[in-house]
Amino acid sequence: MPARPKETADVPRPTENQQSDVTPVALTVRRAVADGLIGEGRPVAGFVDVRGVRSSVAALHEAFARTPDVLHAFAAKACPLVPVLRLLADAGMGCEVASPGELRLALDAGFAPARIVLDSPAKTRGEIREALSLGVALNADNLDELDRIDALRPADCSSVLGLRVNPQVGGGSIGAMSTATATSKFGVALRDPGARARVVEAFARRPWLTRLHAHVGSQGCPLPLIAEGLADTHRLAEDIDDRVGRRQVSSLDLGGGLPVNFADDTVTPTYADYVAALTAAEPALLDGRYQVVTEFGRSLIAKNGFTAAVVEYVKDAGGRRVALTHAGGQVATRTVLMPDAWPLRISAFGPDGLPKRTPLVRQDVAGPLCFAGDVVAYDRPLPALAEGDLVVLHDTGGYYFSAHWAYNSLPRPAVYGALLDEGRVAFAVIRPAQSVREISAESGLAQADALLTGFDDAPFRP
Repeated sequence: MPARPKETADVPRPTENQQSDVTPVALTVRRAVADGLIGEGRPVAGFVDVRGVRSSVAALHEAFARTPDVLHAFAAKACPLVPVLRLLADAGMGCEVASPGELRLALDAGFAPARIVLDSPAKTRGEIREALSLGVALNADNLDELDRIDALRPADCSSVLGLRVNPQVGGGSIGAMSTATATSKFGVALRDPGARARVVEAFARRPWLTRLHAHVGSQGCPLPLIAEGLADTHRLAEDIDDRVGRRQVSSLDLGGGLPVNFADDTVTPTYADYVAALTAAEPALLDGRYQVVTEFGRSLIAKNGFTAAVVEYVKDAGGRRVALTHAGGQVATRTVLMPDAWPLRISAFGPDGLPKRTPLVRQDVAGPLCFAGDVVAYDRPLPALAEGDLVVLHDTGGYYFSAHWAYNSLPRPAVYGALLDEGRVAFAVIRPAQSVREISAESGLAQADALLTGFDDAPFRP
């Protein structure tokens, strides 16, 4: 069970503030209650601000406006929901995928294969073969994977092919999110003895290898650390071109994302801050010599989504008020299991969908799962919650809608797109709520008798 979160200097604590009646979140909650999207029988749901997503994409494009050739590839893992991916494609994004499932989602969402980048540390030969046949860009994770590509690459291959390297510049405040540590499982570890030379030789032997990929991390990683790792990748590209005596590396995949501020509504750092940090670390990084690929995910979507859940019961335990809601570890897994690293802001609303204005009371906000650590917020000052109220978990547009934990076989909640226009809100279904029959089907319903009758042809019976 996770320990209660500690106050730390490098993890900003979320600050609850009573919602205005006219914020996008408040307007959306009130309309969702009126439309019956949240309430009795529909105790938890996710919401995506469509205009907010488009605005975030526009801010990204604006920040890179002076970069001559750039492909912004949304990290599908952050929100692998086909309607959201299609919205992002329509807004001018490419897509970064890390599994056969994510590749299928990207194709179904309408991304052209040439605007899809496949990254994964454990690609099978079948996955590599499919990507090469489609013309999807592919970043090999290691030198052995390059040998597989040698054998599988067709003569007319149109895929842009790269190699992921690990600049080993260190980790941020969240170890699990740091991908450029000395022993990271990702990429070729550049500071290991002889590794840099082996990478240069791998490029020299393969004229078709034209991209370098690095990913320092995102959440918990400060911008100077990210910039240092990507600047070193730029220097490696220069070394490769010097070694082969010609321009071979034509693109740099600047993997990793931008940290998200979960403490309040402020967007910080911004994409402009990111560009400034890269330029300060290596002025030539974005000057147009190399095509640039980015892989932002959470920063594009997190603040454009929230989760709303019904308060089912409220109790007192050991002098602590505890609100039992329908939003716990099944939708906020990272927050429940790593509360220090992933704190979320919580807001309280009445059954009518209006923000609560009652005096603040310190209380825990817990979820429905059957383990004691299923708590999304400890000892938070909130208006006193009561049965039938609603809680909103802010900034959950990234990962929280799609990384559902099936513990206790709770159904995946519905996710709705919200379109706000001059105070009015309209909804579109992104993903319908999962039914309990669908849970049973996923759990082998069609094979219910398999362990009783499925061994009839065996020489023995259990």
